[in-house]
Amino acid sequence: MASSPGGPRATRSAIRPFNLHSLELLVAVEETGSISQAAAELSISQPTASARMTTLERQLGLRLLERSTSGSKLTPAGLLFAAWARDVLSQAQTLADSLAALQVKQGNLRVAASLTLAEYLLPRWLIALRQLHPTTHVELKVANSHQVIEALLQAEADIGFTESPFVPRDFRSALVGRDRLVVVTAPDHPWTRRSTPLTGAELAETPLLLRESGSGTRETLERALRPWHGPSVPLLELGSTGPLRSAATQGAAPAVLSELAVVDDLAAGRLVEIPVADDLPLARQLRAIWPSRLELCESARHLLEVAARRSSRSV
Repeated sequence: MASSPGGPRATRSAIRPFNLHSLELLVAVEETGSISQAAAELSISQPTASARMTTLERQLGLRLLERSTSGSKLTPAGLLFAAWARDVLSQAQTLADSLAALQVKQGNLRVAASLTLAEYLLPRWLIALRQLHPTTHVELKVANSHQVIEALLQAEADIGFTESPFVPRDFRSALVGRDRLVVVTAPDHPWTRRSTPLTGAELAETPLLLRESGSGTRETLERALRPWHGPSVPLLELGSTGPLRSAATQGAAPAVLSELAVVDDLAAGRLVEIPVADDLPLARQLRAIWPSRLELCESARHLLEVAARRSSRSV
């Protein structure tokens, strides 16, 4: 049925000029009893508030305020309209809160990842996530494993990825891949001419090129060398892998790094992997982690599903 000129279509058109700022001002005037106080409460100037109220009255065709030197109070029509305005403002806030929740649920995902994962695995996971869920926007923070855990505890990330052998007791985790540390040297290093595997004692007493304390790589090595009270004081300790690889290729010292980080250098012959004894546990698990008290948001679950599906091909 077609709407008449005075029917619902005309009513919808009539309310379009209203804005939430005018309704907020009207309610504030009722609560404070003064346009100037209402303006101060809303952080606007008094002339702006007066002009806004005059415009609202003109739009409604009603007198909403009784103005006097002692202040302003709402007319009976103003009181009634203010009550309606409160309902509208409440619904608008509910709408804004719901929209914010929907945006977090569908579009915004904060990820914290340790360096090895962020550099060698997450890019392909994020590409796959983008293909499956194009509206998801990812903010990635790259840090060592301890900093990833801290970001999750401070609610600065929705999900974390680490290669640390330790998962906090109050965290949940999911396996997303496997990795191992390898001992690598320049091709002319004496270890490349060994006929026997490198022992834990030898590795523990050798000054190495190492990642910084707090990284998953360093923690895995420290755990492996604990029976020999190692590792020794490193020759070079850095918070990123690239410079350590470069120093190793130039013959500065052996390095212990993720296999993911040196696979290209090994294939090109820039580095040589040194076999180690079987009692050196250098394999490690790559995990997604998050606080037990929290449920993963939908976007985080999607990323976790992508990582789990691709882990066997990625590692």
